[in-house]
Amino acid sequence: MTLDAGAKLGRYEIRSKIGEGGMGEVYRARDEKLNRDVAIKVLPANFSQNGDRLRRFEQEAQATGTLNHPNILAVYDVGTHDSELYVVSELLEGESLKDRLLEGPISQTKAVNYAIQIAHGLAAAHEKGIVHRDVKPDNLFITNDGHVKILDFGLAKLALPSADAAAQTDVATRKVHTDPGAVMGTPGYMSPEQVRGRIVDHRTDIFSFGAVLYEMLSGRRAFKGDSAIETLNAILKEDPAELSGSNSHISTPVERVVWHCLEKSPERRFQSAGDIAFALESLSAVTSHPSQQTITAGPSVRAERTWTRERLVWLGTCVLLFGLVSVLSYAYLSRSKTTTHAVRLTLANPDKATLPMRVTVSPDGQRVVFIASNAQGKRGLWIRSLDSLTAQAFASTDDASSPFWSPDSRYIGYFANGKILKIDAAGGRPQTICDAINDGGGAWNRDGVILFGGSRGLMKVDAQGGTPTLVTKIDSREEAHRWPSFLPDGRHFVFLADAATTEDHHIRVGSLDSQDSSILFGAVSRIQYVSPGYLVYVSQGALVAQPFDADKLKVTGEPLTIGEHIRDVGANHEFDFSVSENGVLAYQSGSPNSELTWFDRTGNKLGSVGEPDSYASVALSPEGQRVAAGMFDADGRLSDIWLFDVTRNGSKSRLTFDPQSDGDPIWSPDGTRIVFDSNRTGDGHTYLYVTSASGTDDAQRLSSANGDIDSFPTSWSQDGKTIFITHFFGYPHAGVWMVTVSGDYQAKPLLQSPDFDQAEASLSSDGRFIAYSSTESGRPEIYVRNFPLSERKWTISSEGGEYPLWSRDGKELFFITIDGKVMSAEIKSGAAFEIGVPRQLLQTRIKLNSGTCPYDVTRDGSRFLIKVETEATNLAPMTVVLNWTSDLKR
Repeated sequence: MTLDAGAKLGRYEIRSKIGEGGMGEVYRARDEKLNRDVAIKVLPANFSQNGDRLRRFEQEAQATGTLNHPNILAVYDVGTHDSELYVVSELLEGESLKDRLLEGPISQTKAVNYAIQIAHGLAAAHEKGIVHRDVKPDNLFITNDGHVKILDFGLAKLALPSADAAAQTDVATRKVHTDPGAVMGTPGYMSPEQVRGRIVDHRTDIFSFGAVLYEMLSGRRAFKGDSAIETLNAILKEDPAELSGSNSHISTPVERVVWHCLEKSPERRFQSAGDIAFALESLSAVTSHPSQQTITAGPSVRAERTWTRERLVWLGTCVLLFGLVSVLSYAYLSRSKTTTHAVRLTLANPDKATLPMRVTVSPDGQRVVFIASNAQGKRGLWIRSLDSLTAQAFASTDDASSPFWSPDSRYIGYFANGKILKIDAAGGRPQTICDAINDGGGAWNRDGVILFGGSRGLMKVDAQGGTPTLVTKIDSREEAHRWPSFLPDGRHFVFLADAATTEDHHIRVGSLDSQDSSILFGAVSRIQYVSPGYLVYVSQGALVAQPFDADKLKVTGEPLTIGEHIRDVGANHEFDFSVSENGVLAYQSGSPNSELTWFDRTGNKLGSVGEPDSYASVALSPEGQRVAAGMFDADGRLSDIWLFDVTRNGSKSRLTFDPQSDGDPIWSPDGTRIVFDSNRTGDGHTYLYVTSASGTDDAQRLSSANGDIDSFPTSWSQDGKTIFITHFFGYPHAGVWMVTVSGDYQAKPLLQSPDFDQAEASLSSDGRFIAYSSTESGRPEIYVRNFPLSERKWTISSEGGEYPLWSRDGKELFFITIDGKVMSAEIKSGAAFEIGVPRQLLQTRIKLNSGTCPYDVTRDGSRFLIKVETEATNLAPMTVVLNWTSDLKR
């Protein structure tokens, strides 16, 4: 049944038809309740006639809906209309891989990039016990910004076997159940076990994946006969033609990956999609040409070793290379500039210091500056010459972030405590340049102009100091302009336009002579221009170099991978890499994962909640048996809120499902509701929403005149009547507002100033006092005031503090220092308010400046649940590559 524009399916209003196929018709529709556009696939009526199959499908659709992965289509809802089943999912803009393949084969670089994304998506599904069973180009979608989405998990369970011997391009997905004897899948992409009707597992998707990768590289199907029967016979008995024989640009290592996927026996294939991703990522940084290698003559001479052995061989090679690094690095530094080979080495962490982050190479390539904490927990700038074995800490650079060099490599600029400062690389006292409450990265040109990012746009200031002026303006769909990098002329620059949605993130090019800028391409990363003509940034975790003509201001080729698993060190896509003007590249590799860890008051680790993941914030329920956690997605943006059951080994369930950013959950005092912030309206702003903690109700926006715009919640009063929020009421400062949780949700300011931030308010359990952080002294400190407000104010912290939390009995006030210590101040609030001297309870690896609360405390104050970086991340060394562009030339 074809639906007309304006027709209603439940709460969804049809806007237009956007596609159709063997599995039904697809429409663009509007979700009126959540005010968003969605895609609706309406399946034929006969698919829902069998009750058992319908129930199985709904169960699988629900399981798929729990998948939270950037390479899997998000499923929002399943329903029926006039006996026809429909599935509601996120709306994608782009084209299917099938449509893209009509244009011919895909370049190896891009095909491998797509394949890595597909493999990661399949790995996430397989980890949940979900097998696709119908991986093919029709079910893979390429968005306009180059992301690949896997479509139609579970739909194969509805399709009946067809008796029609149509051409294989018209044969619908075939799947009834997983019992032996049932033919399932699409001819041309089915695994041998599917053809034989045997029981299948996740390895059937690996075979289909291999067929898809073969087709991307060659432009032709791996298995194709004149009829469906002949195609199925080819899958069972024949091997595809060699890839390198028809396309000399396909490297032998990539071809081996394809053959390893297309093994007839499941036991001889890759045993997990994660292994495929690992293999391709290992190869993606290496260019190879058949003329430089021995060509492998197809499947008959494929390597007999398992991937486990291949990994061991690879690891052994790396160990041997590491032993040569020290010799090679010294030899390289003494060689002439005509050297044509890249040399890689690692720099050990400074003695008694934490893991270095935000490594920044000087323009002359002689030194690196980075951020680390010393043995006393003080975070600041460190510097190291590449010909030295030691690093030195700069004095008086406490709380430094986002360093950047002057073009003559003499000075280092950085952000700290709401200001931009500079310090001589030889040492000395820092000098203040200007105020800059937002740390959006800086760039310094040869005319002495410093460009820096912020929520209004890029600002410029003289390097000798002065008042900043606006250079660019953000548009209605953007949130900020960040991470500028000057081009060679010193007037033009590139930067990241940060936005509310991933698809609205762009790399833009602008000029000091105009506030206008233009889009170059979509990306979600800090970016740097590098001679002799590359834009270096991070894409899907890989560091890539995009050829770029700085004179014509346009890209000139496809991005080339130069590093893997680049570490994200901040909440605003501040990936950890840097490149000098003369060919020195430095970066930090490592997982972005964190874990929710229990500590006692003395710092002893007591266990954890859930598995390591990309957590953003944490909030304990009032009774202490549940945890609400905001999560980051693969691009480092807030994604959804999940709930964890502490009493059931941290079992988790998803609370929010919107494709936009949901985060910063706060529990109601009775534990029945959760308030959070979200940008789901798509207008570039965040708003407050309340939902049932059981997940049974749709989130409702707390509509108000202006108090819930660009805000995040921090505390909910014990009487349940008031929510306290941090509200960004205007550039550049934040204030504390109150929102009443009844009637018209009236919002009103409580604490705000045009000169400094006041944020992170927490109300005591008896409702008499409010604690908050303020930058009125030049850096964030904790203060307490009477509530309702009076003129009386008490200063709690003295060496920096954020995120105040009251104990349930009101006798202690906890907060976090800038260097990650959990502090406690004893409170006596009888006839007079008395404060004890704050004392350290435990030292943590909490990362501040993320905008989200990283810890919570149990009702009795005996245990803390803290979001900390995983140990694996902390052990990652700093990688330096000398003459990195030679790999690109090869």
